[in-house]
Amino acid sequence: MSSGKYIDKLKGSRILIFGATSGIGFGILEASVEYGATVIISGSNESKLSRAIEKLKASHPKLSNGKIKSQVCDLSHTDTLEANLTSLLAFATNNGVDKLNHIAFTAGDALPLKPLTEITPDYIQQAGVVRFITPLMLAKLVPTYMVQSPDSSITITSGVIGAKPAPGWTITAAYSSAQEGLARGLAVDLAPVRVNCVSPGSVKTELLAGAADEVLEYMRLATLTQRLGRPEDLAEVYLYAMKDGFVTGSTLHSNGGRLLV
Repeated sequence: MSSGKYIDKLKGSRILIFGATSGIGFGILEASVEYGATVIISGSNESKLSRAIEKLKASHPKLSNGKIKSQVCDLSHTDTLEANLTSLLAFATNNGVDKLNHIAFTAGDALPLKPLTEITPDYIQQAGVVRFITPLMLAKLVPTYMVQSPDSSITITSGVIGAKPAPGWTITAAYSSAQEGLARGLAVDLAPVRVNCVSPGSVKTELLAGAADEVLEYMRLATLTQRLGRPEDLAEVYLYAMKDGFVTGSTLHSNGGRLLV
């Protein structure tokens, strides 16, 4: 890749990606290494992390081992969450020596949807552990492990469902909206480090692999582009959030025009 003021913006950066084993997170991983960054990926499953690295190396055979590292980090239990995040951040930075420039948070769990008549306080809380509580606890810890500069960034993830809820998705919609407010609040509290939120529409990832054809067709037709998003489309939004040193406290939308349909 040729060098230049814009091409090299991420070259030599140290980036931590949550949820990089598939989908949008893997797209961010691919794009980051192609732009010359050193990347640390985290997930809940060691075998998935290994497969993601193998897949990356298969498509990037010249990638050196030092450019990609991984560590398991369980985000699903509040009683161990802070300790697990601290361990991951220490690993990602060689105990704080090599500080992070960027964090992309795309992790999420697939809780079964429940109608309002069946929800409980425990269900509501569990639905927010990975999506909301984790990025908030991460923000508590990162000042020790990140370069304190407007060139550094944290990007979290919401979803178009927050702006355009579907029947039965109230809790997910609520947390999606909360993540956008979280990004604004953290942008103030963590300045000069920039904090933004990406709101994806329907993206063709492994999460949709089991969806019925009629569901996928409905999602496709509910866009102006008449196609589902691709991980490589969304990866560009996260890279933009990393590279634009003047964007913070913003929600960045990539949804094929879903809000206009």
